[in-house]
Amino acid sequence: MNSKLDSRKFFPEIFQAVAGEDYIVYAYVNDGSIRKVDIKPFFTGDCGVFEPLKNKDTFKNTLTVIGNTVAWDLTGDRDEYNCIDIDPFLVFDSPIVSDIPEMV
Repeated sequence: MNSKLDSRKFFPEIFQAVAGEDYIVYAYVNDGSIRKVDIKPFFTGDCGVFEPLKNKDTFKNTLTVIGNTVAWDLTGDRDEYNCIDIDPFLVFDSPIVSDIPEMV
């Protein structure tokens, strides 16, 4: 992991996304880091396209990587234009963790 990457030249790509507890996503990024992304802030007020993710089964079971970023494939067709995704720079700006906790 290189903490001195030039954000003008570096574009984060997500290789793997793992659902954690309480609407947390652990994202493996191409700089070698694991980022802890909290999705709960997307649920405040009118959460629009993120509404289906309030269902914990949907949140966990449709989480994937599409277009090199964290995404939820609600239709199962892996269409990057028909999914819910998060800007990879938002993922990259999330806190770094050394490892994901063991899920029970």
